[in-house]
Amino acid sequence: MTLSSNFADVAGVRVSTDHYINGQRMASPTRFTDISPITGNVIAEVSRGGAAEVNAAVAAAKAAFPAWAALGPHGRLPYLEKLAHIIEDRVPDLATVETTDNGSLHEASRLRVMKRGGHNIHWFAEYAVSLKAPEFATPHRQAYNRVSYNPAGVTALITPWNAPFMLSTWKVGPALAAGNTVVLKPPEWAPLTCSLLADFAHEAGIPAGVLNVVQGIGEEAGDALVKHPDVARISFTGSPETARIIGRNAAANLTPVSFELGGKSPLLVFDDADLDLALFNMLDQYDNCGQVCLAGTRILVQESIADEMLKRMIAGAAKLRQGNPMQAETQVGPLIHPEHLQRVQGFVERAQQDGATLVYGGQVNPALGGLYYEPTLFTNVREDAELWQREVFGPVLIFDTFKDEAEAIRKANATDYGLAAIIFSQDEARANRVAAQMNAGLVWVNCFYVRDLAQPFGGNKSSGIGREGGIWSFDFYCDLKNVAHKVGTFK
Repeated sequence: MTLSSNFADVAGVRVSTDHYINGQRMASPTRFTDISPITGNVIAEVSRGGAAEVNAAVAAAKAAFPAWAALGPHGRLPYLEKLAHIIEDRVPDLATVETTDNGSLHEASRLRVMKRGGHNIHWFAEYAVSLKAPEFATPHRQAYNRVSYNPAGVTALITPWNAPFMLSTWKVGPALAAGNTVVLKPPEWAPLTCSLLADFAHEAGIPAGVLNVVQGIGEEAGDALVKHPDVARISFTGSPETARIIGRNAAANLTPVSFELGGKSPLLVFDDADLDLALFNMLDQYDNCGQVCLAGTRILVQESIADEMLKRMIAGAAKLRQGNPMQAETQVGPLIHPEHLQRVQGFVERAQQDGATLVYGGQVNPALGGLYYEPTLFTNVREDAELWQREVFGPVLIFDTFKDEAEAIRKANATDYGLAAIIFSQDEARANRVAAQMNAGLVWVNCFYVRDLAQPFGGNKSSGIGREGGIWSFDFYCDLKNVAHKVGTFK
């Protein structure tokens, strides 16, 4: 590695293309190519880290840990508040870079998603200050207990490409607020806003080694990071297949993990629902070209209204405006990468071979070409079929029906995933009955994507391990200690 001064100009925003280790930009001798899904053009050649870079970053984080932990929540607060303010000031640049890098809608990034980055840092920093660990008595032993939340050490944070900046701050915020130091591994298909995060941390005066960013390929940099014996926590968002590999590597060091692994969530529409509201949310599952882990990709509609809702769904999909995500009127942008396009197209082709009925879409948009895949809808998908069971992570939805609550619940739970469920009904008792029987970590009733940082986030079954958010983040990012005192033994 060498000190670097390599940059890319991304729509007028200057972004370093190298690692950030121990407060300095470092270059690797090899690089990987980052392309924009909007045009297919090369944006940057990015330093390709591996074991050497990971070792340096972990060593820097380990060395910085004692002083950062010793500051306590109040001492860390000014640094994190300044970081949050810098993020808020740079929202326009962040939105431009991220849309260029991953094809997400610029309007959504500018108005909502990037602002959440600053909020994530601010909220967890404030929460750490207010956190009160429990105290309780053990009367029959004449003792009392005090619980403390202690920083765990070096945390490895691995983020996905569909919302890299926001999801990085969702992990970095509680990890740093808890007193840990961080090695962040950005996604190779969209690494650039995570590089900006390193610049912001530097500008905020966060001490060298507290936050490190190592660019690279998962099988190289990511693999070295999760195997490292000095890593105390691993938080990963991605696929179950990758999580299984990480889990095996983490097990060798008994490193605790937190996994958020996507879903195949049901969206249930009962015949007493507000159908306009339901339809709006059904179409919203095509957001970010379907590259959303929480999406309700299996739409289940009660038989008595199914014909009407299917017609409205097809008509609504046809009206969605697909195009350049930089334009405010665009509702559906491109898929992120040619490899991902092949994956999505493979699901569609195999579904048709398996007997499913394609009722809309199913191809690259003929007017746009490139990575612009049409919103796609299937009916007649068997419950044991690949399309029902596996996450496509693209704009491919299933439309199916149910007779009654019992069948709705059975079909909703008939996958290996358990991340989210969405229910539309104006009968509160029914909605609560059904919600109680969803095998999911999050359930929305007559709404979608309502998030609060105080709530637990995570899924069941193949959707992950553990929860983050609120107190659950600190349960994960901290070592909990109980001290029991014998009453009456102190002078």
